[in-house]
Amino acid sequence: MSGSRRSNDWGFPRWRSYDATDRQATTVRECDRHGCSEKGDCPAPKAPNSPDRWYFCQRHAAEYNSKWDYFEGLDKAEKAARAKAEQSENAGYAEAQHYGWSGSGDGSRTADEMRALEILGLEADAEFDAIKKAFRMKAKEVHPDVKPGDAEAAQEFQKIQLSYNVLKSAEERRFWKG
Repeated sequence: MSGSRRSNDWGFPRWRSYDATDRQATTVRECDRHGCSEKGDCPAPKAPNSPDRWYFCQRHAAEYNSKWDYFEGLDKAEKAARAKAEQSENAGYAEAQHYGWSGSGDGSRTADEMRALEILGLEADAEFDAIKKAFRMKAKEVHPDVKPGDAEAAQEFQKIQLSYNVLKSAEERRFWKG
């Protein structure tokens, strides 16, 4: 134990000095949106296929990205392939919905929610009351009790029920978040 020495960095009072050499100030980039002084840590492309980036705070990055069409110029097969690749590769994007960047009807709905709305025959900006009403109307038409033994109606009912569950859980996330 001749080589071991007790550290002076334990307990209170602190036995070592508070020199400025230990801790340097970090550079913080501000949001590139005019008038915003929040931390700009969300890069966004200035133009498609451009290496230049804007650096926004989360609120302004969401505003910037809400109108961005990542599938512009692709045909239907390429869009489907890219959507499938993104869904399999990027779990982070699915998690980003809990930040609450914006409300419903303004680009904040996921692809699953949009498919569910399409199945229920609703627009992207539909309120949850309209969703419930459409679900009930469609479910009454194809419910297994109304059409017993009809496999196609049962399958359609399951599809409608799954769509409603997707939209209900999304609405609950929005409610509890805000």
